[in-house]
Amino acid sequence: MLTVRFFSMIRETLDTESLQIDWAPSLADVESLKSVLSSRGATWADTLNETSVIAAVNQQVVSADHPLADGDEVAFFPPMTGG
Repeated sequence: MLTVRFFSMIRETLDTESLQIDWAPSLADVESLKSVLSSRGATWADTLNETSVIAAVNQQVVSADHPLADGDEVAFFPPMTGG
């Protein structure tokens, strides 16, 4: 099972805070997960495929080709700014 969390504007746009998704070998990496989530509709696809969206696996920022394993927590959030 993967826990998928959405933060900030992504959470608001998708009107979803988190999901539980059964892990399968077809969910080999973050990009595969984004593809599955994007199939939920245009809003999901447009939001998750923005170039500025950041992905984290188990609280570590990762690239789209980062592998996923059963039990992982994946988070999607917009870029942060600060000073």
